[in-house]
Amino acid sequence: MAYRQGLQEIPLSVDLWIHYINFLKESLDPSEPETESQLRSAYEHAVLAAGTDFRSDRLWEAYINWETELGNLREVTAVYDRLLGIPTQLYSHHFQRFREHIQNNLPKQFLSVDEFVKLRRELASVNGHGGEDASLEDDIPPGIEDITDPAKLITEIENMRHRVIESRQEVFNHNEHEVSKRWTFEEGIKRPYFHVKPLEKAQLNNWKEYLDFEIENGTPERVAVLFERCLVACALYEEFWVKYAKYLENHSIEGVRHVYMKACTVHLPKKPTVHLLWSAFEEQQGNIEEARGILKTFEETVPGLAMVRLRRVSLERRHGNLEEAESLLREAIKNGKTASVSSFYSIKLARLLFKVQKSLQRAREVLLEAIERDESPKLYLNLLEIEFSGDLKLNEEHILSCFDRAVNSSLPVETRISFSQRKVEFLEDFGFDVTRLMTAYDEHQSLLKKHDSLKRKAENGAQEPEEKKQRAEDTTVETGQMMGGDMQANQSAYNYSSWYQYNYQNPWSYGQYYPPPPT
Repeated sequence: MAYRQGLQEIPLSVDLWIHYINFLKESLDPSEPETESQLRSAYEHAVLAAGTDFRSDRLWEAYINWETELGNLREVTAVYDRLLGIPTQLYSHHFQRFREHIQNNLPKQFLSVDEFVKLRRELASVNGHGGEDASLEDDIPPGIEDITDPAKLITEIENMRHRVIESRQEVFNHNEHEVSKRWTFEEGIKRPYFHVKPLEKAQLNNWKEYLDFEIENGTPERVAVLFERCLVACALYEEFWVKYAKYLENHSIEGVRHVYMKACTVHLPKKPTVHLLWSAFEEQQGNIEEARGILKTFEETVPGLAMVRLRRVSLERRHGNLEEAESLLREAIKNGKTASVSSFYSIKLARLLFKVQKSLQRAREVLLEAIERDESPKLYLNLLEIEFSGDLKLNEEHILSCFDRAVNSSLPVETRISFSQRKVEFLEDFGFDVTRLMTAYDEHQSLLKKHDSLKRKAENGAQEPEEKKQRAEDTTVETGQMMGGDMQANQSAYNYSSWYQYNYQNPWSYGQYYPPPPT
């Protein structure tokens, strides 16, 4: 049935519940004995699903009016007893209608048997004429018709009505206080329905503050209802789905799964963060295949996202599937749309091979192959990092070979100067052959002269194109930040947009130690 499918998707829709119940009224046969119970069951399902919504007043009124039409005054009182304790927009109106309900009917008609007996005995005890009544069995309610004096009868009825209203007044007062705490938030909700148009910042902030307030002060039921309301208006905002799932982690595992599934399959099929969180949640629950499937399906839907591919790699690595992790990275290298993207994954693969599989040789091969495709300073720097991580004496030839590749590459001269200077530093600190040191120093001075020559040409008007100059300057700054000091990665810099950043000290100025060549 279409109504049930709609209510399953949007259980907080008061309008949909009312339309559904009206449909039942029209389609069910009033003469059938079970029709009344079916309709009451529908109303109960409705108020259980949407009755705590601040704007659910019309649903409650429809329920009360239906019971009133049937003459079920005790059921009407029972519904009011529930409603008067729920913060809703028309809370005061409901209490006024409850008072009218009490004033217009006799107590024995609108009170349950137990409450009626209890109340009569309390009044009899106060008034001192309940000796005979008190001796009655609990299951035989004394009727007000036992009082033959009309004046006493009227007084008894009025006293009972007063007691009933007075007992509900305390509930109303507490509820009024709860409504006052939420009123400002409710007034701030200008668009409670879904729309593809973005919400204003003030609206989003109001929802955030309202949710934080309800989480701190409300019951889990009210918090869940407010989240469901919020996710109607804010269905396209990832942060609210994530907030709801995080809240439910302490209450219902199945609830968390339902929230993630609804967000990822219905409202946010192309948002990566919520998919990554869903996968991580399933992995935490031990559902590895489910976590793997979530990531794979999303990557098929939105291909080319590094954060998703790397999460797939890390999942396989965590569970010992190193071959699959390596295969995923090699596939990404092969399918990279640009040389830069392939280089990014080459660095990731080299680090996996070196740090996890302990294979320096294979890591070196990956980076050297990448350098053949893309002479990026980052590739040289990562190659130097893994070479420096081993025995410097044994790796000296590989280290120097890497420096020579960089210095003799087609990188901008400023970048090659940085690598040349670092080569001199390495030989100064760890080298075993002074001849190599002096040769490296001479080569470094030659590069410096070449750079000075280019600067003079630029000053004389033979300036490089602005785009090329800017690219060279950016590369130099980047390399300068990553060079100098010990060749160690800053492990805290795990950022997909800037691969690996190295926080090295400023390179030494060899002019302090070596005089300039004679001119």
